[in-house]
Amino acid sequence: MFDYMLTKEQLKIRDEAREFVQWMPRQMILDMDTDKIKFPKEFLQEAARRNLMGCRYPKQWGGRGMDWATTCMIMEEVGTLGYELACVFGVGAELVCDAIIQHGTDEQKEKYVKPLLQGKIFAAECLTEPRGGSDFFGATTKAEDHGDYYLLNGMKRFIVGAEGADYFLVYAKTSPEAKPQESITCFIVDRTEGVEVKYLYGLMGCRGGGTGRIVFRNVKVPKENIVGKLNGAYAVFNTMMIPERLGTASMTIGAARPALEIATNYTARRKAFGQIIAQFEGVSFQVAEAAMLLDAARAMAYVTAKAVDNGADMPRIRRMVSQSKKFITESCQKVVHNSMQVMGGIAYTNVFPIERIYRDVRLASIWTGTSEVMSMISAHEWYREYFTQKAKIQSRDYELDAQEANEDEKIYDDDDMWKKGW
Repeated sequence: MFDYMLTKEQLKIRDEAREFVQWMPRQMILDMDTDKIKFPKEFLQEAARRNLMGCRYPKQWGGRGMDWATTCMIMEEVGTLGYELACVFGVGAELVCDAIIQHGTDEQKEKYVKPLLQGKIFAAECLTEPRGGSDFFGATTKAEDHGDYYLLNGMKRFIVGAEGADYFLVYAKTSPEAKPQESITCFIVDRTEGVEVKYLYGLMGCRGGGTGRIVFRNVKVPKENIVGKLNGAYAVFNTMMIPERLGTASMTIGAARPALEIATNYTARRKAFGQIIAQFEGVSFQVAEAAMLLDAARAMAYVTAKAVDNGADMPRIRRMVSQSKKFITESCQKVVHNSMQVMGGIAYTNVFPIERIYRDVRLASIWTGTSEVMSMISAHEWYREYFTQKAKIQSRDYELDAQEANEDEKIYDDDDMWKKGW
């Protein structure tokens, strides 16, 4: 994040995060990419020891009482270690804990948030299913009421951190016949009898983060483990979109940053045709574009974080978070692409880490909501915002600023479309 936009306290935490990055053993990164390490517990325990996780939560539950701008800054720094490490860092502390902090009881926070932020236990979020990823309401995992507990059955997959998690945040159908928004409940599910985790091999990138398939067979979930209200998972899901998508965007900036730094150093030293290749416009212009995209990505992440911190209305936040997730993840993929391109064939080998970064960041525009879903949300919220503001605010009619602003030539099928669907 931009130094000049951070407070002294934020800069201090940034330096702590950078010290943590320096601590990270090189071999752990290499072993994760070859699946020798299936889940980096030591990494999370060290982050917890340094009190870097969940910095925006109240101190009472193990956080630092800070804000989203600080969180984005930390996520960028952690992301420089590798995209999967940032994924694992974020899933438990920034996603699961966020849901419990915002919607859970004090007992749940004491039992599940505090020990996680202390590095004593680990968690994973269970959303994606074999029959649906982006379709939240298409969940087929079910939880049936059995008096004092719910009986959970179903399957989740592509769950980051599944291998090492001690508990799971699970969305399940509790009222299948109700309206979609009133049919799902969010549960905390302990890793207990009936919970089967299968580690997934063969991932293109982002290996070693415990990504797995989880099968729930007649798992007893106490009623006190409901997060929020019965059939109220939609409210939880709505607020979870902020840490899922803004957090993802911020850590992607960090993941792409080393690629640009490596490419900058390489092109400033490598010679071709008798001169440093950075002096060729075909090279330097690609590096310049990458730097520009990273700065634009940071700017968007920071402004969106401030919108959340300053209490912008939820539709506006939903649009800004969706736009940020799409723009930043796609821009960072372009940053890595350019970095590989200017280095040529050597970047396609494992002599440099760019090939791993390239594989890893490809996930960014897929998980926690695809770019297409982000566009759909952004479009919906933009149209709604435009027509809502148009009805409220008397502003200049820019359509009239034309030489032949003839209303007779403006023919519409339905001038009130927005009232019906937007």
